Amino acid sequence: MGCGHSTTAQLQKQPVFESNEAAQCVYRIPALLYEKESKTLFAFAEQRKTSKDESAEKLVMRTGKIKEGCCKKTVEWSELKEVEKALIKRHRPMNPCPVISYDKANKANNKLFLFFICVEDGITEMYQRKCYDNRTRLCYITSEDLGETWSDVTDLTYELSEIKNWSTFAVGPGHGIQTESESGRLIIPVYAYCTSTCLLHCCCKPVACLFGCCCKSYALSLYSDNHGENWKFGELFNTVSVECEMAELSKDHIYCNACNVGSYRVEAVSDHNGVKFNILQPGNKLMETGSGCQGSVISFPAQQESANTESDPSQNLVKWLLFTHPTSPKDRIKAWIKPWIINDGPSGYSDLAYIDDGCFACLFECGQQEIHEQIAFVVFHYTDIKEGTEL
Repeated sequence: MGCGHSTTAQLQKQPVFESNEAAQCVYRIPALLYEKESKTLFAFAEQRKTSKDESAEKLVMRTGKIKEGCCKKTVEWSELKEVEKALIKRHRPMNPCPVISYDKANKANNKLFLFFICVEDGITEMYQRKCYDNRTRLCYITSEDLGETWSDVTDLTYELSEIKNWSTFAVGPGHGIQTESESGRLIIPVYAYCTSTCLLHCCCKPVACLFGCCCKSYALSLYSDNHGENWKFGELFNTVSVECEMAELSKDHIYCNACNVGSYRVEAVSDHNGVKFNILQPGNKLMETGSGCQGSVISFPAQQESANTESDPSQNLVKWLLFTHPTSPKDRIKAWIKPWIINDGPSGYSDLAYIDDGCFACLFECGQQEIHEQIAFVVFHYTDIKEGTEL
């Protein structure tokens, strides 16, 4: 997994979710979020019977408390627990996508949102795509006590008219963001399968697509400007793009990095606070895996040269980006910079979080033989990346 030198030997990898295939317990699809005021990390994942999507059963979580050591941060994790409210009868919950809404006017209104999709039991993504038969619902739950208790499910499926025109869709997976704009816009990354006519805002719905060839995936945003009271979709990308994450570059400017079925990742920037995106050209800086795989991206304050320091956020408007994604040695020559290896072995989905003072956390799928053997966690510093990539 490229983010290698510290390389892997110096990183203390903590198993957070450990699979047991013999017991029909496999963990996939990590999501990570950091709550800065309580210094709490939230780790979410799907619990499945097997590694297959259609065997998903529930969403689970653990919280981590950051401990300051003499030379580095460590994390103490809570016991694993099921997110019992993240459920609709006869549906399986998938793709955890958390985000925190901070209310500058009243901290008592701060709220943790956990978005996810619920797919009808026994229905696969491929069936929905081929038959243009959407059996997926868009849901979220909220917590006001750091995940100790959760609200009942809010189902947005029938409140957002665009969904009826899609064959299927999903959020993330991985974290959402809150922008630094005056409204504190909440943004959830989404991708939707539809025909090209949907890009022209056509309301027609095909009856079936025998081979799924005309039904393609396009990324877009789901956003709220009133702390989650109401939600709207942004515009679909005009380029095929699948699982995605987004990061704020500066006021009203949002970056998106999306999975692609081609040779390179899709990179796009919005000058409209995430509503409409323009594809970056040429998009040939980040290699994609053969069949495509989810990756994670976050923005963080530009770092000064001295260790453990960063520019004063009030004076610094420049943000940098950090990206994680599975890769292979032959593909590492094409990237933003020389990659830094977090895990030198089978790796899958990942999610990043920025903590503070140049410190990062990553939650990722990995194993000795298969990527679904465990979901592990590491903490590292910008100086680790700098030394490992010869910045």
